This record gives sequence, C-alpha cells and structure tokens, in this order.
Amino acid sequence: MLWFFWIRGMLDGMSPADSIDSDGSPDAADATDAADARRGTARPLTPRARARARTIADIIRLGREHLAKDGAAALSLRAVARDLGVVSSAVYRYVESRDELLTLLLVDAYNELGDAVDAAVATRPESDHRGRFDALAYAVRSWALSEPARYGLLFGSPVPGYKAPAERTTEPGTRVVRALIGVVDDAYRSAAGRLPAQPEPPAVGPALHADFEAIRDGLGIVLSDAVLARGTLVWTALFGTISFEVFGQYGPDTFGARDELFGQHVEHLARLAGLD
Repeated sequence: MLWFFWIRGMLDGMSPADSIDSDGSPDAADATDAADARRGTARPLTPRARARARTIADIIRLGREHLAKDGAAALSLRAVARDLGVVSSAVYRYVESRDELLTLLLVDAYNELGDAVDAAVATRPESDHRGRFDALAYAVRSWALSEPARYGLLFGSPVPGYKAPAERTTEPGTRVVRALIGVVDDAYRSAAGRLPAQPEPPAVGPALHADFEAIRDGLGIVLSDAVLARGTLVWTALFGTISFEVFGQYGPDTFGARDELFGQHVEHLARLAGLD
C-alpha cells in the first residue's frame, strides 16, 4: 500500500536536484538560488543557472525518448550523452546516475499528468461534482493513451534495482488521487454527509479505521470510513481499467468499442463514489 504512505507523508514538495559545478563539486550560487526558491524568495536566475536548467531539460527530453524506445530498464546516461552530443562525464555533472534520471522522469511525468487532470477538472464548475469526476477520469485516460511509456513508468512493473525517493516523488505522485479525493469530499460536504444511498457497507475494523483517520487528518477531509473505502475502490478501479487498456490486457480483438466501455466504467464508478 505505497499510496497510503504517500498520502500520510504529505511532504512539502520535490527537492531541487543538487547544483553541481563543472568539477563535480556543489556550486554555492546555485545552491543559494535553490534555498531561496524553497523559501519563496527566489531571485532571478543567473545565466549559469538558466543554462543548467536548459541542459537538464534537454536530458529529460532525451530520457523520455529513450524511455519510449528502449524501456525504463534499458535507460542509459551514456546513450543520452551521445544524443546530447557530449561525453558521458559531462552529463554526470548534471544527472549523477541512471537512478537520478529515472527520478527526474518520474517527477516530470507525475507533474504532467497532474497538470492535465487539474486543467480538465477546472473546466467544470466547483458545484458540478459529477462533471469534475468525469473530467478527471477522461483526462487520466487521455494522457495514459498518449504517453504509454511514461504511464508504464509510473504505474507499470517496477524497474529492477530502482527505488523512488519518497521525499521527491510523494507530492507529485499523489496529485491525481488528492484531486479525486477532493472531488468526493466536496460532494460529501455539499450533501452534509448524505450522499446517495449505497448497500450496507461491511464493518470497518480498528486498524483500517486508524488508516482512514490518518488520511482524514493528512488531507483535511471529512469523508466517513464507508465513503473512503468506496473512494479507494473507485481510485484503484479507475487506474485498473486504464492500465488494462494501455498495457493491452484486453487482447487485440475483445473490445472494439473501447471508448464506450470506458464510459460504462466511469458511470459505474461515479455511482459507487456517490456522485450520481
């Protein structure tokens, strides 16, 4: 249940990558810029810092291309350096290892997915809880189908030997689930805790209740245990149906009407969440 520990963490955000000078040592001016950014007192970037940011952006762009072509397990900084037109030692001044490149790609993908979801949800009025849920669901599917390799990095098989650093991936990695919980919580508050009737839920034991209490405290939500249990199912089922489509689990000939099938799933999940 990695997602649960992500939610409980509720960390402040991703730490910037360490600034590295050309000799491999930290650059004091760049480190000061990073500290100012964390305090919200960032100064205009120096020409050197802007050049560094452009280089890292190029490395991420090339990393995306290699991810799509070769897969996450085969990512190579040497190959990225070759495409960048520099020797591999030069790339290591900006990205210290393959694991660091994977982390940059994870954060980049999580944030792009989160931005797509936030933009879609914002097109619907705050009072239109069902519309906002639909917008979220379709935005996740659209991004996943357009970026299957990056979706696979986020939600597919773990990369052998790599462990994502929680202090950098927690905040971007929970953006979509926090948006989903926010939609359901807004609906619950608007209905004064009386969402449409559901079948009698199973009893929630003390351990799971404690988990739900931690989530309520961490996210500042008021959802009951029963609604949180259903919301968790909605979340996992939504990503499950999208993953089945992205990873070809239906098979090539089982469903020709994939859009309609997804619409059916969204309809059922919205009802399960009490948003119908």
